[in-house]
Amino acid sequence: MALLEIEDLHVKYGNIEVLHGINLKVEQKEIVAILGANGAGKSTTLMTISSLVKPSKGKIILDGETIHQLPGHHVVKRGVAQVPEGRRIFGTLTVQENMNLGAYIRTDKNQVKLTEDWIYSLLPTLADRRDQLAGTLSGGEQQMLAIGRALMGQPKLLLLDEPSLGLAPLLIKVIFQTIREINESGVTIVLVEQNARAALKLAHRGYVMELGKIVLEDSAQALVSNPQVQTVYLGGGKS
Repeated sequence: MALLEIEDLHVKYGNIEVLHGINLKVEQKEIVAILGANGAGKSTTLMTISSLVKPSKGKIILDGETIHQLPGHHVVKRGVAQVPEGRRIFGTLTVQENMNLGAYIRTDKNQVKLTEDWIYSLLPTLADRRDQLAGTLSGGEQQMLAIGRALMGQPKLLLLDEPSLGLAPLLIKVIFQTIREINESGVTIVLVEQNARAALKLAHRGYVMELGKIVLEDSAQALVSNPQVQTVYLGGGKS
């Protein structure tokens, strides 16, 4: 059974429909990339999975349970964590205080400490700055904090929205290596990313969205070799 299944998903903002019958599946321990131009519906898809946006039609099924009618905090309790575009960390709180907020649904304090220790070993820069105000971190460090905060909830499904946005190439490599290590630890990941080449290098499978519809679905390797994907998303050349 797939960890996540989306069936015939429609979403409206007011009277305007922005998702037109999305069908998508994510297997356990996969990294699935969602590619597309601005306005394609990628972020809306993630926000609907998180129940921040409600569908007008269709189903979202997580681990065999229908979740699209649940409130957002119940979806978090079911094991879904989202790292939003723009990070949205709390700049006036310390790194540690931001991390603590990520574990607000958990009551297993001893296990929370083990999770925290694992995240700080995965992201040692954060460990060195745990008492620093989050707003004074660099862009890359803030992105790592946003990911670390999400992991504090011990999610089974991690939704990442444009994690490389605004970062220098060297930092993008670090972020993507971190995402790979998170996945290798057993966390399933859905990755929305405009850096298509980096995303497909990391992912197992991918979907391409245009104007609220999925127009391509294949293995990441096949998408890299697809002439349409090469022309539109990879700058015209093979990677």
